Amino acid sequence: MTAETQPENDSRTWKKFLRKHWRIVALFAVSAAAAAIGAAVVFLWFVGNAQSTGLVPSTLGLWTMRHLVTFIIYAILWEALIIGIPAIVAAVAGWQWWRRLPNEEKMEYQFFGTRSRTTGGGGGISLFLFIAYCIKVYLDGNWNRPFATWTLNYLVYSLLWTVIWLLIIFGIPAAIGLGWWINHEIKKKP
Repeated sequence: MTAETQPENDSRTWKKFLRKHWRIVALFAVSAAAAAIGAAVVFLWFVGNAQSTGLVPSTLGLWTMRHLVTFIIYAILWEALIIGIPAIVAAVAGWQWWRRLPNEEKMEYQFFGTRSRTTGGGGGISLFLFIAYCIKVYLDGNWNRPFATWTLNYLVYSLLWTVIWLLIIFGIPAAIGLGWWINHEIKKKP
């Protein structure tokens, strides 16, 4: 029978790790802080340039859905290019450093090897709803109309209709599949 060895005390394990590898921990802490500050600076730079180059109007009331989507896509691309690529390189360097540690030492720091079976998901639904809403606005012919000309009723009813259509498109097949599965489970012989 094999038993998993657990660290006696997580705080002592962390202290031991920090004492032994304080330089690399400090380097990664400074790198993470620099990446966070850099991301904010890049975003502020992009906002200023987006207005001065005419990518988006400086008055929010004149923005259209096309401006919003273009702004989001360009912001993501600039952040990925200027901050994301160096962050990926740093993460690969950290992984390579970790792989070069002796196995005996890595076993002492089991807090890095524990995995959780839970997922943090849920972010994809918001993105999917936004994309569906963009399609609804485009089909209504309001893609290039400034937001200032939209009424609150249009905004709310468009969002409501987007949710209803998504429920129809995905809810009906899900309900049919669930009904089939329940029927199948009931008919199973014990």
